[in-house]
Amino acid sequence: MKFTELKAFLDEKAAYYQSNAFIEEDPIQIPHGFSTKEDIEISAFLVATIAWGNRTTIIKNGKRMMDYMDQSPHAFILHHRPKDLLPLKHFVHRTFNGEDFVYFIQALQYIYRQHDGLEAVFAQYAQPDNLQEAIHALKTLFFQLPHPPRTTKHLSDPKKGSAAKRINMFLRWMVRPAHHGVDFGLWSQLHPRQLSCPLDVHSGNVARKLGLLTRKQNDAKALAELDSALRKLDAEDPVKYDFALFGLGAFEKF
Repeated sequence: MKFTELKAFLDEKAAYYQSNAFIEEDPIQIPHGFSTKEDIEISAFLVATIAWGNRTTIIKNGKRMMDYMDQSPHAFILHHRPKDLLPLKHFVHRTFNGEDFVYFIQALQYIYRQHDGLEAVFAQYAQPDNLQEAIHALKTLFFQLPHPPRTTKHLSDPKKGSAAKRINMFLRWMVRPAHHGVDFGLWSQLHPRQLSCPLDVHSGNVARKLGLLTRKQNDAKALAELDSALRKLDAEDPVKYDFALFGLGAFEKF
């Protein structure tokens, strides 16, 4: 497929899958249930953290997370008392358990009270062309408090070779414009050109079939290679092609 044909094909698929219908079966539906910036970003961050495995189960457990926080995640983060955290210890999603959930609440409180929130952290450490350094910085800040060693695995670090799929997905949700009713466009301090594709099995396999990616592992090096290819297709909004790659793989078995 020639470059112009490939771009036209992926632009068409991105437009097709980037619609309200996408939300119905996607974890992004949970932050769409909130209206304030902080509630949206906190719910999105927590849901993205557990976004692996069966999508129906992810959505079910994401809703349980919100119930534990009385459907007011920002207020809960800021004002919870120790006794309020006790029910959270019963939460389990695959290897993310109640101990992890409790620490994430405590760490988010630290981020919002001491560092002005998630957007401020990413904006402070963002590079002009990507946010991978900012993801590393967030992880460093996130684990400043005493924490269970096991919990660190639930926040990926590009500097350790991870493609950081879930946190890159969260960033797409926050930064890309809300024009199509899927992403939120909440974070004005960042730009879509800085985003990286949430690289997973579906997007990776389709990217390889289309000649956008040669590396076999879905790791940080593969992400850098895919980023470069997608930026050639659209330098200002490369991650719109996440919809095309994921949709082709997950729904069309491309």
